[in-house]
Amino acid sequence: MNNHSEKAGVLSILFMGLGQLYNKQYFKGFFFALIEIFFIILMLPFTVKSLRGLITLGDTPQKMVNGKIIQGDHSIFLMVFGIISLLVLFIFAVIYVINVKDAYRVGMLRDEGKKPNNIRDSLHVLYDRGFPYLLLTPAAIFTLFLTVLPLIFGIMIAFTNYSSPNHLPPRSLVDWVGFENFINLFKLPSLSRTFFGVALWTVTWAVLATVTTFFVGLFFAVLINSNGIVLKKFWRTIYILPWAVPGFISILIMRNMFNGQFGPINKYLQAIGINPIPWFADPTWAKITCILVNLWFGFPYYMALMSGVITGISKDLYEAASIEGASARQQFWKITLPMVLFATAPLLIMGFAYNFNNFTLIYLLTSGNPTNATYNFAGHTDILLSWLYKLTLEQNQFHMASVVSILIFIVIAIISVINFRNTRSFKEEDMIQ
Repeated sequence: MNNHSEKAGVLSILFMGLGQLYNKQYFKGFFFALIEIFFIILMLPFTVKSLRGLITLGDTPQKMVNGKIIQGDHSIFLMVFGIISLLVLFIFAVIYVINVKDAYRVGMLRDEGKKPNNIRDSLHVLYDRGFPYLLLTPAAIFTLFLTVLPLIFGIMIAFTNYSSPNHLPPRSLVDWVGFENFINLFKLPSLSRTFFGVALWTVTWAVLATVTTFFVGLFFAVLINSNGIVLKKFWRTIYILPWAVPGFISILIMRNMFNGQFGPINKYLQAIGINPIPWFADPTWAKITCILVNLWFGFPYYMALMSGVITGISKDLYEAASIEGASARQQFWKITLPMVLFATAPLLIMGFAYNFNNFTLIYLLTSGNPTNATYNFAGHTDILLSWLYKLTLEQNQFHMASVVSILIFIVIAIISVINFRNTRSFKEEDMIQ
């Protein structure tokens, strides 16, 4: 018996399409062969050059000759082109594997005495079985170049010295430095002090911002849904207004209201004989202000969410608890709270991740101030993301910003995965499946 599968597979490895031609699928064979010819003639020179640029990040810096600027290599462009080349190689490798597997599979059919599909049969099979893949392929390619490419670029920057003033293209070249930036972040006193200080406040802020909005929202949801409360729709509408107003406008209004000099809140305090409070000038009061303002914006969301959950709890549970002699407090702790937590625990975790990166409120409300003389480009209320913003757009320290962004991703990913896996709602879902 002829071993057509191995011969077709080996031929396809040697050159795309040869296996298909061996299997007498000429249209498919010429199609794969044209892909490899196109890659070798048009893409391979660009790929080799780009990969070399990715390795070296340039050899010729910008120079001034006789009063004229002679452009050199641009390290960042070389890095981007190198990443594009890697992605092109990946796509070509996937097609190459498909080519080998297809030739081997058709060869096995020939070994079994079956006749390979002709052009019409192949197109029919492609339409019948591969139509979803044909629709998904363009989206996958766009995702590869519009999402994966920036992610890889951001990670690679962490292993370079891309920063101002000495390594900023096109005037200067960028070099690979390995893990030096990660080591400096923890080794250099100014950077390590800033990182650990900002990270501690970021975690504290994320926990307090999430817990306060969650439980204050729960409090108002329980209160509004109590039996003795009338005009429930009215109260729900009133309390949802802070969340309905655009956050950008609301934060700027709050910034003016808490202003230490002309803010109406301090004016009212002075009117009743209380000394003005340095809402933004004192580090402790500035942090408290951030939490209070976030509480004002955040609790209506959880209130509306938990109102729906509480409304969906069967009244029979409360009636049975009342018959057994359970007080209103016991009914809350034994029925309401467990049911609400079961339904909203995943959103509580997502809320923590959101507040961990809540750049908008921190930057628009305090801009990270008041300043901290011991920190490196960061203030007392800066969180990691706002510090990262200052490192990039204000200080051009792209290499350290990339390191911080990687660490943020690792922390958020670990915390989210652990909490999601230990959440009862997800465990119940796994049991059902």
